Amino acid sequence: MTSSDPQLLEASRPATASLPRGRLLLLFLVTLVTAAGNTAMQSVMPAIGTALKVEDFWISLAYTWSALLWMLCAPMWARRSDRRGRKAMMAVGLMGFISSFGLCGFALYLGLNGYLAGIGTLLLFALCRSLYGGFGSAAPPAVQAYVAARTSRAERTQSLSLISSSFGLGTVLGPALAPMLIVPALGLVSPFAAFTLIAVIVLIALRLRLPDDTPAFAARGDVMAAPFSANSNSRMQSAEEDDGVQSDVPPAKLSWGDRRMRSWLVAGLLGGHAQAATMGIVGFLVLDRLGLRATPELGAAPTGRVLMMGALATLLAQWGLIPMLRLGPRSSCLWGIALAASGIAILSVAGSEHTIAISVALLSMGFGLFRPGFTAGASLSVSRAEQGQSAGIVASVNGAAYIAAPAIGVWLYGHNPWIGFAGIEALCLSVVVLGWRAMTSDEELTAAR
Repeated sequence: MTSSDPQLLEASRPATASLPRGRLLLLFLVTLVTAAGNTAMQSVMPAIGTALKVEDFWISLAYTWSALLWMLCAPMWARRSDRRGRKAMMAVGLMGFISSFGLCGFALYLGLNGYLAGIGTLLLFALCRSLYGGFGSAAPPAVQAYVAARTSRAERTQSLSLISSSFGLGTVLGPALAPMLIVPALGLVSPFAAFTLIAVIVLIALRLRLPDDTPAFAARGDVMAAPFSANSNSRMQSAEEDDGVQSDVPPAKLSWGDRRMRSWLVAGLLGGHAQAATMGIVGFLVLDRLGLRATPELGAAPTGRVLMMGALATLLAQWGLIPMLRLGPRSSCLWGIALAASGIAILSVAGSEHTIAISVALLSMGFGLFRPGFTAGASLSVSRAEQGQSAGIVASVNGAAYIAAPAIGVWLYGHNPWIGFAGIEALCLSVVVLGWRAMTSDEELTAAR
């Protein structure tokens, strides 16, 4: 293997080197298209469920199997990305999204046009959605690990915040574009077809433009661990000091109970459940508070506007507040969850679209601070060699929050809204207590080791 081999150059690139803009754009688009598609779906599903004459609880429950698969499969894909390369796993994730989204749209089209009964439509939808949980979960940990392996400890919160902001931008575009994408021939399922085609274009660009990072069998030992300075020792270098250099000794398998990440993962699980339950309620709350249950086709536009306000607030948090205030993981988590709890309290009594939008913006800004904090905290708690596995566990935690929380939140909201919102506030409070008592301080966490 020569020194000009692109795989060798990729392996020996310092972690502090900045990514070329073209590659960063591709990573951004991988997460952007899935986020936009999923939030576009979220903005039309309450109206679709009402049109199918299916209770709100069953609409929320249709996502459960997919979320369970996501939780189980994300760590597996993350470990596989360590062996097969991040690019390959991003492609697998995009193909999972494409197949799932296209088939889900087809299933809903059959139901809305009378070819299937309401419950039968939801069962077929849940089956098709499972493709996203099983295969779509390959992309996020691969993107996160790709970025984490190329950033310093002090810069990781800001770098992961930038990648997280692609989700935020996607959640702006999804609800904003969904009403404009609806055409008479397809009706409410039009966004499914549109985002499926967009994802195909992103997949082609990824295949053609992102360099192949598949580990080469020959690139082991002294070559893979080439030193970066005259006094470095490639054989003695520890995983914490390797600055992105790949070792020929694989790290031990991480577990959910790893004491280094435990407080961050528990916080992510609790806060994730609070966010999932809240966002599961929003679409149905808009229909109820604005009196649109009898005309569900009119609900897509106001729901989209509300979600778009929330997404813009998320971007403000991740593009503005975190870099400007230079918040560390612990500060970002605690301030974020407190802000989210305030927004949820306002949402519980909101009666107009304006008030609902303000409350969703406030709580979304809070969760926009919270999520990068918990993600960076988990990443910084382990060595660079363990970043792939850490990213997989974080993705698994994010998926676990959507297994039951949206359905339970909608069920409680349907029976007694006050109990539902009180439960969500209790989850937020538990994150504050945990963070105050158990999370490592920002100074200690970001210090070079």
